[in-house]
Amino acid sequence: MRTTVGIIGAGPAGLLLARLLHGAGIDSVVLESRDRAYVERRQRAGILEQGTVDVLRAAGAGERMDREGLRHDGIELRFARRRHRVDFPALTGGRSVMVYAQTEVCKDLIALQLADGGPLLFETEALAVEGAGGDRPRVRFRHGGAGGSEDVLECDYVAGCDGFRGVARRAVPDGRTFERTYPFGWLGILADAAPSHDELVYARHDRGFALLSMRSPSVSRLYLQVPADTDAGDWSDEEIWDELERRFETDDDWTLRRGHITQKSVTPMRSHVHEPMRHGRLFLAGDAAHIVPPTGAKGLNLAVGDVVTLARALVHRVATGSEELLDAYSATCLRRVWQAERFSYDLTTLLHRAPDATPFDDRLQVARLDRIASSRAAETDLAEAYTGFPIG
Repeated sequence: MRTTVGIIGAGPAGLLLARLLHGAGIDSVVLESRDRAYVERRQRAGILEQGTVDVLRAAGAGERMDREGLRHDGIELRFARRRHRVDFPALTGGRSVMVYAQTEVCKDLIALQLADGGPLLFETEALAVEGAGGDRPRVRFRHGGAGGSEDVLECDYVAGCDGFRGVARRAVPDGRTFERTYPFGWLGILADAAPSHDELVYARHDRGFALLSMRSPSVSRLYLQVPADTDAGDWSDEEIWDELERRFETDDDWTLRRGHITQKSVTPMRSHVHEPMRHGRLFLAGDAAHIVPPTGAKGLNLAVGDVVTLARALVHRVATGSEELLDAYSATCLRRVWQAERFSYDLTTLLHRAPDATPFDDRLQVARLDRIASSRAAETDLAEAYTGFPIG
């Protein structure tokens, strides 16, 4: 099997890259180890930056997003029983974000790819990337599980969109990694309950962080900061709702809507960056190259920035014969990645209480939040970062 661009992984990064290349007349093949049903139901991010929304629309994947997604023009910061709204459009020249789950993005892109794109092969495991340092890279893969047949995909270029544990990252020799692991995680729930607020609420509390989010007008997504080794099964539904009420408490008459919890899990909190994001004709994108704590809602959006940058470089190479943009791929992406890592770190340390936090640390957090609430410059910095850094 032969193609111009071999794409490993059918998450949003790989699927969007295939869509962008298809629109430019560049052929690709997408290899995905899981089956379609798994890809379309795995729960991940739910906040799309303005730039991501614009890219999906331009790629022809915005129709259902615009119909069913929830545009948000701000977030609420909650601390010391007080509430402060950050107005995105007023601070950023009109930018906003969209609440639209990654599962839905994948469904839309899969449907487009199967309708008129190149091959999208589910249950096809990439085993190794070979020859990436030369001019004829190849992906060795197996179709149909452990007992399936092995084959080779020959490419001009390989895009590794297969996540932190995928084969692509391991094929980059002499890479350097930068990591931070946080001593807490998020206990997250999906609940059949109408959201208790019409925008996301980020709460700093002496008992720990809490986040109120949503997936639809009838489904709430909520999170509690918990110790890193927490077992979600140790928390009863009533205990979760009671703790959420404590952490979201205010001095007004706001109330938390409860409902049947349909899913609960614990998400670890860590940061990871792999440099460089390129080796020869192999390019890393998304979680294969970087991971951010979910506080800043940057993971999916960074992946979109990566593949937009890569698609632009590949189109430039085909059109002009120049590899200038391909050579700049890693440095171009990493500028954006590190700004997102910085913002995610700042927001995480602003809102979460460390296990060894002192009263001095607590007062500093409140002072930082007071600064955002009272300074347009500080508030603008948060709004600009939250709605998205420029792509490219």
